[in-house]
Amino acid sequence: MNLPRAQAVCGDARDGDTYRRMLDGGRAQLLLTDPPYCLLTRRRKRGDLRDKRAGVKIDRDPIVRFEDVKAYRKFTDEWLPKAASVCDGPLVIWTNFLGKEPIRAVARGLAYVEAGEFVWAKRTTEREGNEQILRVYETALVFTRAPLLPPAPADLPRVWCVAAGYDDEGEAARWGAHPNHKPFAVLEPLVRQWSLPGNLVLDPFAGSGSIPAAALRLGRRVASSEIEPEWAARVSARLTEVLRNSGAVPLWTGGAK
Repeated sequence: MNLPRAQAVCGDARDGDTYRRMLDGGRAQLLLTDPPYCLLTRRRKRGDLRDKRAGVKIDRDPIVRFEDVKAYRKFTDEWLPKAASVCDGPLVIWTNFLGKEPIRAVARGLAYVEAGEFVWAKRTTEREGNEQILRVYETALVFTRAPLLPPAPADLPRVWCVAAGYDDEGEAARWGAHPNHKPFAVLEPLVRQWSLPGNLVLDPFAGSGSIPAAALRLGRRVASSEIEPEWAARVSARLTEVLRNSGAVPLWTGGAK
């Protein structure tokens, strides 16, 4: 098999052909992804859509909204079984409060067991004395094929929570200021805990490339896709830069477009 360039496939995560192009017959050892959250369409009482609010992160493109939770469950049922079918290891899926049950229901239907919930406590810029304020959180659901065994005495403790700001490393603005950007400090424990160096990490909702870039930095291979061509191009540029800065030989990072 040839080793292609570090690139993200431009494709829909609900389309099986996207996975064929990403993986080229291979299989992933970890699904780590950040799909659209279950944000509901904002309508006025008479039914027409509300205008997007300037300066509000969850109203910025490319945020997707759904008519109701049932529509989000349908969306999840369209992409998650396809992603899981090409992954031999855990599923780690970022979501919001309303998205938890739809994702859990689909994962249970695929015979996965929920291992736990990883929490990102998001730091704000405000302080009270010497204390850092943590106002909101985001969560990633972790699913495995079998219940987790208790850690052995020699094992490192499992990490289920991390506190970090939206852009502690200053990477978000460089790569488009995606509303769902995740800093490296948040992704590092997930990549280290649920995969091994050399494993293939699958991300069919790459956004600005936070997840595949973190996986590459930690010595994993990546296969990623993004439905918006503009963002897919950003991901490809970001992965190329990660490989160049690391001095690594290009790893298998996706199939042909």
